[in-house]
Amino acid sequence: MRIAYIYDAVYPWETGGVQKRVWEVARRLADDHDVHWFGLKYWDGPSVIESDGVVLHGVGPAQDLYVDGRRSIPEVLSYSRQLVRPLFDEQFDIIDCQEFPYFPCFPSKLHSLLRGSTLVMTWHEIWGDYWYEYLGRKGVFGKAIERMAAQVPDGHIAVSNRTRDDAEDLGVSDARLVPNGIDLDAVRSVEPADRDGDVLFAGRFIEQKNPDLVVEAVAELAETDPEINCGLVGGGPEHNAMTALIERLGLEDNVSCPGFIDEHEPVLGLIKAADVLAHPSRREGFGITVLEALACGTPVVTIRNPQNASTELVEDGVTGKICVPSKKEIAEGIQTARVSMSEDDCVATAQEYDWDQIVCQLEETCQTTC
Repeated sequence: MRIAYIYDAVYPWETGGVQKRVWEVARRLADDHDVHWFGLKYWDGPSVIESDGVVLHGVGPAQDLYVDGRRSIPEVLSYSRQLVRPLFDEQFDIIDCQEFPYFPCFPSKLHSLLRGSTLVMTWHEIWGDYWYEYLGRKGVFGKAIERMAAQVPDGHIAVSNRTRDDAEDLGVSDARLVPNGIDLDAVRSVEPADRDGDVLFAGRFIEQKNPDLVVEAVAELAETDPEINCGLVGGGPEHNAMTALIERLGLEDNVSCPGFIDEHEPVLGLIKAADVLAHPSRREGFGITVLEALACGTPVVTIRNPQNASTELVEDGVTGKICVPSKKEIAEGIQTARVSMSEDDCVATAQEYDWDQIVCQLEETCQTTC
């Protein structure tokens, strides 16, 4: 099969759950298929290059994906417009378009109609009414575009049960579950960081990830354990707010905030060295960071929220704790996970999500859809 992936942010120049999924499945499918990725051009040299068997098409220059913490609409529109000609220069059996930020699905559908390809949309999360929280009254437009985009593809893939259930509210009743995965060999090869850590947060510093709850929970724990330490790894619009909160709570000796780490292996090393990964995100379409922590043998403390699909990965009381979003309960969850969770149970859970198994499911889905 000739397969095209559509997503503007290209791994490894841009890191994130969607980019990681596309890259991991694309390079494995490339062993037996002709696989292409149409994104922005993050690299020097020609617009079309090959990396690990995957043909990368830079349809336009790299741009800032976020403005003031939100996805840039001009960037998305520019990418969608520049996508048309390079995409139409090729013939494909399958086009797999990542659902957000929606607009690229329309030129992809045009290719499907005029060139006979099959358009599949991979849904990582459904926003629904969250659009109003994200954009206020203007959220009605985001919600309408999301619903419109759901009517465009020939087939649908959901990365979690939560996302598949939410898709039904958009009229998508036939989404196939193909979850995200983990490169277990790569995780095993990483050495733990030199310094041990009690608690680690790894993710974007944005409101929905709740990094402030981690800091406040550490403050609770520090009252009885003054030596407790925590690392906040990542970057984003809430970074300055987190450093200010650390200072206000007098936690400069307990909480470090080193910022974004370019390479992925050092992050895995920090996760391996930590006793607990704190992941109190209220919105997750899947939760690859949670899965990576379990593969490292590190239990996870997360929060109970209808839009947090990472709770599907954590067995409460066995591989972590699922808490209400309060600093007190998260602190209690961290303490429990540190002393009573089994590394073997965590790793056993992650083994069910090996990327090689996931790719077999995805390949079967593509062949059936075609």
